[in-house]
Amino acid sequence: MKNSTGIKQSLADKKFFERIFREYFVALTYYSVKLVNDHDTAKEIVHQVFVNIWEKRESISLDRPLRSYLYTAVHNRSLNYLRDKGRFIPEDIGSIDMNLLLESDDNDYLEIHETEARIAESISKLPDRCAEVFKLSRFENKKYSEIADILNLSVKTVEAQMSKALRILREDLRDLLTIIIILIISQIL
Repeated sequence: MKNSTGIKQSLADKKFFERIFREYFVALTYYSVKLVNDHDTAKEIVHQVFVNIWEKRESISLDRPLRSYLYTAVHNRSLNYLRDKGRFIPEDIGSIDMNLLLESDDNDYLEIHETEARIAESISKLPDRCAEVFKLSRFENKKYSEIADILNLSVKTVEAQMSKALRILREDLRDLLTIIIILIISQIL
């Protein structure tokens, strides 16, 4: 891991910045979707975070790991979006994640987000139709019949694509299954 000075100098390097964008964009979008509950808005939030970083690349002072900085920036911008739109912000959204940042050590925080990034990466590797069906179902809470209408497919095709997506993800993420179960249970409780 580079120190903050090395990262600051690298942020000014366009190729390094593009690599960071490609490496983190999907995972950061996935993280923002959990907060704002809208995929397009989440993508826009993450884009704005990267635009802001690029515009301020000469003056940014990174006093923590880059990954932590990115997640904190996306977290804050997502909450600002909810506040500005007058949307209800459950108390636990702001407190749980920020407590993770403030109270747990960096390794715990990074492990959680590395797991989220790994899940997001696996989702991004799904075949296009499977990914569309999966995202509509899991991120936008659409019913299979609604997905069928949106994508102009039969409900049976949607079911088959969802089964395929889940099978692929289960295989790709089998080593994370225990961690995923713990994360899901902690979100439910």
